[in-house]
Amino acid sequence: MEPHPAMQVTGRSKSLQWRAIVAGAILMASVAHAQSGVAAPDPSGPAKWGEPFATPVFPFGAVYFRKSSPPEQDWAHDHEVAAGMGMNIFRHWFMWASIETAPGRYDWSDYDRMVQLEGQNHIKVIIAENVTGAPEWMWDKYPHARRIDREGVESYPGVVTGSATGNALLCLDNDDVRTEAGKFLTAVVERYRDKPAVLGYDLWNEGSVQECTCAASQEKFRAWLKAKYGTIDALGRAWHRYSLGDWESVHPPRGNIGYADSLDWLAFNRDNALRLLRWRVELVRRLDPHALITAHGTAALTEIEPRTAAEVDSYGYTWVASRHGNAPWMQFRAIDWTRAASHGKIFWHAEATGGPLWLQPQVLNRPLEDGRSSDEKDVRVWSLIDMAGGASGIMFTRWRPLLDGPLFGAFGPMGMDGSVTPRAEMAGRLARWANSHADLWQSHPVSGDVGIVFVQESADFASVQGTGGGGARAVGGEGGGNFYAQSLQGAYQAFFDSGLQADFVGIDDIANYPLIYLPYPEHLKKTTADKLRTYVANGGMLVSEGCPGYFGDGGRAGTTQPNLGLDEVFGARESYVQFTPDLLTKLTATVCGHAVGGQFFLQEYKLAGGEAAGQFANGHLAAVENKFGRGRTLLIGTFPGGSYERNHAPETRTFFADLLTWAGLTPQMQTSDPEVKARFHRGNGGTVLWIVNPTRTTKTVTITLPSAFQAATELWQESTHPTLAGNALTATVEDRNAAVIQLK
Repeated sequence: MEPHPAMQVTGRSKSLQWRAIVAGAILMASVAHAQSGVAAPDPSGPAKWGEPFATPVFPFGAVYFRKSSPPEQDWAHDHEVAAGMGMNIFRHWFMWASIETAPGRYDWSDYDRMVQLEGQNHIKVIIAENVTGAPEWMWDKYPHARRIDREGVESYPGVVTGSATGNALLCLDNDDVRTEAGKFLTAVVERYRDKPAVLGYDLWNEGSVQECTCAASQEKFRAWLKAKYGTIDALGRAWHRYSLGDWESVHPPRGNIGYADSLDWLAFNRDNALRLLRWRVELVRRLDPHALITAHGTAALTEIEPRTAAEVDSYGYTWVASRHGNAPWMQFRAIDWTRAASHGKIFWHAEATGGPLWLQPQVLNRPLEDGRSSDEKDVRVWSLIDMAGGASGIMFTRWRPLLDGPLFGAFGPMGMDGSVTPRAEMAGRLARWANSHADLWQSHPVSGDVGIVFVQESADFASVQGTGGGGARAVGGEGGGNFYAQSLQGAYQAFFDSGLQADFVGIDDIANYPLIYLPYPEHLKKTTADKLRTYVANGGMLVSEGCPGYFGDGGRAGTTQPNLGLDEVFGARESYVQFTPDLLTKLTATVCGHAVGGQFFLQEYKLAGGEAAGQFANGHLAAVENKFGRGRTLLIGTFPGGSYERNHAPETRTFFADLLTWAGLTPQMQTSDPEVKARFHRGNGGTVLWIVNPTRTTKTVTITLPSAFQAATELWQESTHPTLAGNALTATVEDRNAAVIQLK
């Protein structure tokens, strides 16, 4: 294995794809207008309906229209104010149920007005479709297509919380409903594709995987199983269900109980959701081949995110501190996961926090400053964290808050009456600054110090075991008994709190990192274990938590542990195991000289070629080091990531920080204050150091850089005054602010 060079830029071969697509679209529109004799608009004055105008350098804006909010009498004024502040992009929800008011009868009036106002105010438009919420008249017309959950409960029409708009949940696995949805999407694209204000289409909101057990979905599931297993007998053997008889006797499992049928159901639902996304993408590309096609998730720890990003031109994420909390690691984790999922493509913070959240269960018993209510400094630091993490655009979840329903007043930087608040003024300042530094966005975050490996089957097995909070989407949540997410995020937090940059990495990309950390690997496929084996044999360094591959393909426990041939890789064999998460909340082990916290399960070892590296309090072997091929391994018989997520013990944090020393690696940067976060960007925009201070006090910090620089120029804060002394840079950063320093 060839370790990546220090400070390598991560996956940027496609980093300019979005701008190329957009530039092409604008160029073609400009040519068309030139051929028709229409002059290009004067950029100093308002654009007229139908005239092209410049693409944003840094898209900065919000979701604006959710029928019927904001009030119609304010639309024109809102657009003028937003444009004057520097907002250059709006997303609107083109709600199928709000537009096709009767079969074949479309009401476009509100949406026409939106696109017209954007054209007049130099604001680009992202059309967000919603074909998962069908018109309510379809609920009666297509009763067979009503969405049915795993418990057999049928959906019923109602008002959707997030939009305060009614719809019916119908299943697109039914050909007749999908045909109706295709007609609607076609009508949307054909109506708006020639409007220069339209930049593109957001074709999947938050990557939601909708399970359905209607007859059509069950038939799709059977077809998926036939492709995987071939015969009913092979399926019966894999599922331990030997009397299925024929394919018509195969049905989705009613509950997750840890067997292969539950794992297959989770995998099918992801594949099926991606199939329906691909259908939408192909339809829109055929109708409007030059438009941007985007989608956004929730930064959930699921393969849905990288697989979605692979289907579209740009990707994005919803992350609102009011729902998740204001701990800095949480937002950095969301950005770093989305950056990894995007695999070098442009990505946006598609729904960001701009205002408070009231009366929702997620905010109860949390301090006001923990995202429940935000001020202009919160908007500032949250936006700068996005930029430091590599986001190339920001949109608030609302521009003006909804006036109806339980999400009244939520998320928007503007006042309920459309007035400009200090939060909105800060958003405008950030937008104007970002768009005045075009070169800045040609540089991107460098690779991290360590890769944290994401493995979907491990997440799935935590779910079917009842430790994952349920379902394919739930594996992205924090806490709540989700052992996989706790271990993954706990490891990330430990590196983060140590001032180290940890990247998330898929199993197919681990060779890009000389050191990887494998959290909660309880269930692994044989193909995954083989890739880990090859990685180490080729010179990689692998640190693994306990019970690696304990359960193999189909969720079957191995008779030799570690399973799947990993005993040779780790030079160890299991001597004892204990699956008692309720009894092991205070477990500790001494590993490489550190008192490391444990969690969930306990696995003791005997040597099988490796060397002892730690012990439990009873003196039994808790950790083993081994040389395998040209690489090295460290196996720890419990779950330090899960422990740190719960306890944040300083000694466990020190253990994570010292893993780089164990691997013989030097951190790319070191900060004198670990509460201040530093990120390096490199590329055509030069070398840029981002120093983020998410605390509520001004900090003076010294950053040790990987090499010496001759000059440091502050691009954002005039009061920072960075000074260089060799490879050390010192700067003062105000509370909830950042320094953006060009290095030469």
